Amino acid sequence: MEKNTPEKELKFRWKRYREFLHQYLPQADGAFVFSRLNIFYFTGTFANGVLWLPKEGEPILFCRRGSERAKIETPLKNIISFSSYGDIEQAFGDFGITIPSQIAAEMNGLPWSLSKSLTKHLPDMKFLPGDNLIAMTRAKKSEWELEILREAGKRHNTCLTLLLPSFLHEGITELQIAHKISEIFYSEGHHGVLRMDTFGEEAFLGHIAVGDSANYPSVFNGPVGLRGAHPAIPFMGSNKIKWGLNQPLTIDNGFTLAGYHTDKTQIYWLGNKNSIPESLKNAHNFCVEMQSIIAEQLRPGAIPSQLWKQCVEIVTKSPWKAGFMGLGKNKVNFVGHGIGLAIDEYPVIAKGFDLPLEAGMVLAIEPKIGVPGIGMVGTENTFEVTPQGGQSMTGNNYEIITTDLVNHG
Repeated sequence: MEKNTPEKELKFRWKRYREFLHQYLPQADGAFVFSRLNIFYFTGTFANGVLWLPKEGEPILFCRRGSERAKIETPLKNIISFSSYGDIEQAFGDFGITIPSQIAAEMNGLPWSLSKSLTKHLPDMKFLPGDNLIAMTRAKKSEWELEILREAGKRHNTCLTLLLPSFLHEGITELQIAHKISEIFYSEGHHGVLRMDTFGEEAFLGHIAVGDSANYPSVFNGPVGLRGAHPAIPFMGSNKIKWGLNQPLTIDNGFTLAGYHTDKTQIYWLGNKNSIPESLKNAHNFCVEMQSIIAEQLRPGAIPSQLWKQCVEIVTKSPWKAGFMGLGKNKVNFVGHGIGLAIDEYPVIAKGFDLPLEAGMVLAIEPKIGVPGIGMVGTENTFEVTPQGGQSMTGNNYEIITTDLVNHG
């Protein structure tokens, strides 16, 4: 797998963003990108600074730190060091660039204090919201990105369905499961960092929830609750909660390879298949069927908000309306989300997302049902949008893994 992002790949990304700029913000002469993740997306280096991405011509990467590293990692021609936003005007002049009157800006990538400094040094420049255009650009993956994601999904599936189950046993704690998953993931090439785009949102490894822990009040914007390792670290799992006989175990986590994430949820049951209550089996099978219905429609031209509407209509007529996508205040109003360099990318299978899907988009589809006093069942897999419908990157076996399967294959 190639280490550095090829120049051809970067030019594909610049072109796509510029097309959106022409379409949605034609008055802007270019864009300022501030967050390290989006700078990486457009340059191939995780720089601390500002990227100027003009509507035409060569970008300029302003580095507060790491310009030497940037010159090693990115094929960009224009890389300069700077210490203050006040240096930008002089640099534009040195490159023969007239100071733009209006530009798109990644507003979520800049703290308030730094934005005040920016506008102080460039008082005549009007900044227009450019975050959505970046999200839309990143949503469609190139073949280069898809190859990474397919490999990540393959390894993710191997870890959760083939390598982990033999280590699971009665009395193991949520935190011990988290530690074992970490060990297995790292052995399979997981890079250890899960990134979120939403401001203030964090994740580490994912959610490991035994039984009703999966319905525990959550601070995370997802349906699976968990107790977490500590109030300061509401991730992974608790060292006080042990897996017991005839209990579900819900594992919802991400795998990262070369910066790209896949998302998968696997349900396990401590006991044989016949010990799973019929109502729980039916709830799980309903989620698998919902995933199938949505995945079949993940084709170019499909409208995410319409998929969500269809999902709601089906769920409303089912016995599982109350627990679908979380119990009580854990309930979320989406059933899938884009994924790539971050777990929570554009688009979302939810109300308000009305632009059609494109081939090459990648989405995690995650229908789940919280059952009071018992836990959570359901599924989640990462799908590639294709003309033939969604193709799972994270395996095709969506059944509950039981201890009899663990012990006897």
